[in-house]
Amino acid sequence: MGGRSSVVLLHLLLVLVSFAAVDAGHDYGKALSKSILFFEAQRSGYLPRNQRVSWRANSGLMDGKTSGVDLVGGYYDAGDNVKFGLPMAFTITMMSWSISEYGKQMAGSGELGHAMEAVKWGTDYLIKAHPEPNVLYGEVGDGNTDHYCWQRPEDMTTSRQAYRIDSSHPGSDLAGETVAAMASASIVFRHSDPAYSSLLISHAKQLFEFADKYRGKYDSSIRVAQKYYQSFSGYADELLWAAAWLYQATNDNYYLDYLSNNGDALGGTGWAMTEFGWDVKYAGAQVLASKFLLQGKAGHHSSVLERYQQKADYFMCSCLGKGTRNVQRTPGGLLFRQRWNNLQFVTSASFLLTVYSDYLASSGRNVQCASGTVTPSELLSFAKSQVDYILGDNPRATSYMVGYGSTYPQQVHHRASSIVSFKVNPSFVSCRGGYQTWFGRKASDPNLLDGAIVGGPDAYDNFADERDNYEQTEPATYNNAPLLGVLARLSGGNGGLNQLLPVVVPAPEVPVKKEKPNPLPSSAPVSKASPFTVVQTVTTSWDAKGKTYYRYSTIVTNKSSKTAKNINVSISKLYGPIWGLSKAGNGYSFPSWLSSLPAGKSFEFIYIHSASPADIWVSEYTLV
Repeated sequence: MGGRSSVVLLHLLLVLVSFAAVDAGHDYGKALSKSILFFEAQRSGYLPRNQRVSWRANSGLMDGKTSGVDLVGGYYDAGDNVKFGLPMAFTITMMSWSISEYGKQMAGSGELGHAMEAVKWGTDYLIKAHPEPNVLYGEVGDGNTDHYCWQRPEDMTTSRQAYRIDSSHPGSDLAGETVAAMASASIVFRHSDPAYSSLLISHAKQLFEFADKYRGKYDSSIRVAQKYYQSFSGYADELLWAAAWLYQATNDNYYLDYLSNNGDALGGTGWAMTEFGWDVKYAGAQVLASKFLLQGKAGHHSSVLERYQQKADYFMCSCLGKGTRNVQRTPGGLLFRQRWNNLQFVTSASFLLTVYSDYLASSGRNVQCASGTVTPSELLSFAKSQVDYILGDNPRATSYMVGYGSTYPQQVHHRASSIVSFKVNPSFVSCRGGYQTWFGRKASDPNLLDGAIVGGPDAYDNFADERDNYEQTEPATYNNAPLLGVLARLSGGNGGLNQLLPVVVPAPEVPVKKEKPNPLPSSAPVSKASPFTVVQTVTTSWDAKGKTYYRYSTIVTNKSSKTAKNINVSISKLYGPIWGLSKAGNGYSFPSWLSSLPAGKSFEFIYIHSASPADIWVSEYTLV
């Protein structure tokens, strides 16, 4: 089993701070491709025609049937054949967060489609696992019977009993993490599949109500999970995490109110964390709350969100060794928390360091640590150092990503990769026969588990590449998931992006419209019957050098029943920088990655100047 864990307003923003692509000796693009490919080796269910990990075959085809529900699909969590709901949902959340922040970089490397497929493989399963508003299936199979056997997923004879939570047997932590997974994934599919995105939001809202109303730890209801994925931190962190993701996905102030009003009671503003992972979500919620604050969305919740941000700063300082309670490091410089699957904490911390560095850079802010000021570039550089260690820059010169570099683990603690492929030799591998024939082999795995991040070295940078050394050689989906975003960022840079800038958001419920001037002549001029609304809102202001500067959020909404393309936005009386649009002739166009605006959808961009709102209108467009 994978390792267990225990438990401002915006500053003056006149010049967008951007990082250049990070120089490195590693091929981060190649590492990204491999890290996504690993998820195909973890698939359960009917494998698709475009399956690239060819040594795997269909498995778990009767999952859920004895309980009267279809639970075919999803992911095996690590080197076994159990589907554990809590780490699976966290995996999907972190993949989705990676895509929502760094999808453009993934697209540039040709991996966005693969990453989205990896997310959907998980969310399709989560939708099946939520057949009723107050019912969620949280496990298929159990670790005890599974660990007694060493079998390929295609052969498994172990129990496939399904376990669930409901109103009489609650699990707020499991339900809350599933909310986060579905809400974050809805952002991923908002453009490409709006109907699927809406479906995910509907499930997420139902599950949030369930999690909040019927409170309890999931492992008190699904007791077979206690030995493997016990929720040491309880469910308070998942409730805040879930609310933060629902606010990020919907822009519904109900969830921001929940995050803020419950920050003290549920520990979000109190717990100062030095870890982040499938069990403890506080640091993730604190980083998201900081993002909302830096975006100018806090409103009357500013003081609460500032306390969240203080705790996010604490996490960053502790990772860099500049706080009051710092994370241990190995002599080779790797963050170290525990011997059992330590790299899960390294990849998750690296992601928070990376995305927080971009949030701060977009707002012109640094982190004030006990040992001094830390700049955004320092956060990113340290995250890079952790990734470089994983990829081979360590005392053993070993890559801990299988298949990357010249030296990497050969005897991975993983049933499917360690036994000859079903497609090569379909002869049945029995429960105990797998141990006798395959587990004890002192030879390389017959199947390459390409891209898998194993548990990693101990506190002294030592590592034993042995199949029975599960603490160090077992991979896990949640080791890889956060790394997707970091690798995409290191491979593609930030592309001049402002990480605080939303891509597409719902139109405000009560928009305050500003009268627009007559449009300039164009091939498709906007008339009084224009299908677009343009709503401008002051999100924050500040005084500097005798002037008052305003940050304007501008939302363009397609009110027609058709998709709009070739959109050109005209702006006059603009006296400051603008983010989110590209200069095109005498006007502006949407970013290259947003080729159209579907019916009913909105696009947001931001500008700053020391004057009244600029005049903004859609001057050209095509409806299809």
